[in-house]
Amino acid sequence: MPHSKVPIRSIEEINAKIIAGEITVCTASEFCNMIRAHEDVNEVDVVTSGTKGIMSGTYATLSFRATAPNVFETAQMAWLNDVPASVGPCPNERLGLLDLMVYGTAVSRTDAKYGGGHLFRDIVSGKDIDFDVVTTTGLHIEGQTSLESMQFARLSATRNVFKNYNAFVNPNDSCIKSIFSVTCLEGPYKEASFSGCGELNPLEKDPQLETIGVGTKALFNGAVGFVTGTGTRSTPQMPNLSGYAPLKGMNPKYVGGFNTSAGPDVFCSWAIPIPILNTSVLEHASRTDDQIPLPVVDVNGRKRLGYARYSDVWQKQYGRISYSKKECASCEECQVAKNCPTAAFKPNKGIDRKECVRCGACLSSCSYGALKGDLGAIDLNGQQIPVTLRQSDRSNADKLTRELKKKIEQGEFLLSSPVQSIKL
Repeated sequence: MPHSKVPIRSIEEINAKIIAGEITVCTASEFCNMIRAHEDVNEVDVVTSGTKGIMSGTYATLSFRATAPNVFETAQMAWLNDVPASVGPCPNERLGLLDLMVYGTAVSRTDAKYGGGHLFRDIVSGKDIDFDVVTTTGLHIEGQTSLESMQFARLSATRNVFKNYNAFVNPNDSCIKSIFSVTCLEGPYKEASFSGCGELNPLEKDPQLETIGVGTKALFNGAVGFVTGTGTRSTPQMPNLSGYAPLKGMNPKYVGGFNTSAGPDVFCSWAIPIPILNTSVLEHASRTDDQIPLPVVDVNGRKRLGYARYSDVWQKQYGRISYSKKECASCEECQVAKNCPTAAFKPNKGIDRKECVRCGACLSSCSYGALKGDLGAIDLNGQQIPVTLRQSDRSNADKLTRELKKKIEQGEFLLSSPVQSIKL
């Protein structure tokens, strides 16, 4: 922790330094490494924080032309790449337009491993998207659209950027299917899965929301967006945020689908600047993984069983997962490819790094040791429980914080003063 007080700064003063090219910015990772090295951090103006992981509370609002005017009256049902979309609320009577809302957790009617998150990634990637519409008069309309031709395309978060999620274990002598596993979570206490980016996380850097408020500008999946408040089920102990950004400008590596044993889910990424306005903000931003608790809960009823630390699962196990073709048995049905939640593993080819989120599910899926890595273990009342799944991608969260840092240093991103504080 810092030993001296930092000067009180304002957003306006920090923006003036950005414009003048005199700003001192650190990513959350760089900042925490300085803390561990006992370096002076009092001159740091901004810390760029970030997180990437499963964020189920995400939906898209899309509007585009399906036909010429007066071809149909209004739409009743719609699908995009066979993923169900809610029609409306605008009826767009006889205009040939569609206004649709698609949930990140929606599931394709033809492919159980393709959902809203996969669709969002395909849209952001610029791919052609098939649409299928049934009108109120029973007319069936099919066609294609794309992000370029959409008149409106926005991704909204109803529950993202969790301050501190949980590690999940199964105390029972069973195997439980859950959104927190890709096959099932074996018990009793045989494995653990966890979420959260620890010391990089925006709500760990600013837990009192002294700098983050309504109207705070941020990067949402790489696009400039805004925080709109707290999200659903947010509490003072476990807060989260809501927000939005246009799909245009997002980077596909920061958004996509993630298949769990309970069905497809969606992952998203956020980077939020934390201006060091005073000593209080500095002290909170200085917390490192070893000071951040990781609650351990029973996956069956979410009962808290104890606490670990984020240093148990991130500080020593941050490297890549590797694949050895020499040790690959070329199984008739590759379990790694079958279980990979992002379809990043290709049999006899290895890991597609553009698709991989380093979740580690592959390690326990291969019986022949062709995949190597160590996800660490959590200590629960003296018992070491190996981690078999990480549902947060800290490596890419760190990349997004570096992108935000670069934008600030180059004067492309000015900080915004919240128009209203957020009450926890």
